[in-house]
Amino acid sequence: MVDPVLASRLQFALTTIVHIIFPVMSMGLAPFLIYFTWKEIRTRQPVYEQLRRFWTRIFVVSFVVGTVTGLVLEFEFGTNFAAFSTTAGELFGGPLALEGMMAFMLEATFLGIFVFGRDRVSDRLYFLSSIAVGLGTWLSAVWILIANSWMQTPRGFEIVVDNGQKIVKLTDPLAAYLNPRFPYMFVHMQNAALESVALFMAGVAAYYVFRHHVWGYSIEHIDVWEKTLKIALVVLLITAPLQVIQGDAYARHVSETQPQKFAAMEAVWETDSYVPEYLVAFPTDVDDLLNPRTKDLFGIGIPGGASWLASGGNPQATIRGLESFSTKAPPVAIVFWAFRSMVALGFWFILLAVWGAYRWWRGELFEDDLLHKAMMASSLLGFVAVEVGWIVTEVGRQPWVIQGVMKTSASVSPNLTGTEATFTLLGFVTGYILLLGLYTYVIGRVIRAGPPSKDELTHSDSAHVPESEVTSGD
Repeated sequence: MVDPVLASRLQFALTTIVHIIFPVMSMGLAPFLIYFTWKEIRTRQPVYEQLRRFWTRIFVVSFVVGTVTGLVLEFEFGTNFAAFSTTAGELFGGPLALEGMMAFMLEATFLGIFVFGRDRVSDRLYFLSSIAVGLGTWLSAVWILIANSWMQTPRGFEIVVDNGQKIVKLTDPLAAYLNPRFPYMFVHMQNAALESVALFMAGVAAYYVFRHHVWGYSIEHIDVWEKTLKIALVVLLITAPLQVIQGDAYARHVSETQPQKFAAMEAVWETDSYVPEYLVAFPTDVDDLLNPRTKDLFGIGIPGGASWLASGGNPQATIRGLESFSTKAPPVAIVFWAFRSMVALGFWFILLAVWGAYRWWRGELFEDDLLHKAMMASSLLGFVAVEVGWIVTEVGRQPWVIQGVMKTSASVSPNLTGTEATFTLLGFVTGYILLLGLYTYVIGRVIRAGPPSKDELTHSDSAHVPESEVTSGD
């Protein structure tokens, strides 16, 4: 049987990796849906109603599956990490409760109006419902990231003993909730969600544009896909460079607040200066693949780049090595290669955005078959970048579950056996594979069905219900 600590960590990692797909899709789609709704009401152009209705279907499926998988994650704090819940429950439970009572209820309530109320409420109330749904989606991220960022840079608490048990007592809610890591995590996560969805939308649209303009097939609603491609490209042009710029500041913050994590990101074992930043790296020996060190890597990088990143501009700056810390180093290979993957994908997204913008400027956006193939191949890479980014965040802070306060080995439920943990891990692997497969199948069906036809629309110029005739009102 697998050790209960390892099995619990693997189970939580699995559920997080699968779950994060759905809130990223929901958070990324929300601003698009608000924009489509606004344009539909303002212009009465059928294309915007088609866009709203099509992408709302994907939003709803993602919201439902995300709700189910998110509840499972919260249950795991009790089943697998009871010691952590006992110690940090006073601080950790508040944001999770507020996420459910404030954000989820707001989103779920107005989602009913947004999905079913277009013909029953006024334009004003309907647009308000789109904003409320988007706000609820993003508020969920606020509370979840407050909880997670506190674990990275804990503030506003003290350790007290209650009935012989050490627990975290909240002393300054403002300092705890607005801890130094939160703004970095929130901006990085929300921008990543927008970027990921823009890539996904561009990939789907490029598929139909490619078939119509390159292969010459007659594609229904081609104007919808052309509009989708342009809108997604505009968002990608904004979010891709912003992610790299903000990520640079984020990495510098990590070097200041979690130097052991930063050393793992750069595979620095001995304290050193003028450390290179490898964008692409290859181990000089096969053993270095699982135990990389910057001195044993061959790659394309920036001399002194890691030192520059850590210090904010000094390529000669010293980076503290992993061997100088008293605690065991995190799994360096996982953190190092995940960080490299994330950085490489970030620069690829910028290149893709600039490439698309150039072709658009030249009037060749719909005819460049190589660009279309690149966008189709990159449609899911935004989600991959989010996954490896979270791996850097969570694996990089090991062995701590609460940085400097509580180790992961001490957070697992004390009475959990290896047999129980292994059994549930296998069950979760099976269940989540099936769930992810079902989600992929349903989304595929939605994409193949495409947007509704213009004959099905109800709020274009020819079918608009005037405000005065809306019986439900505001």
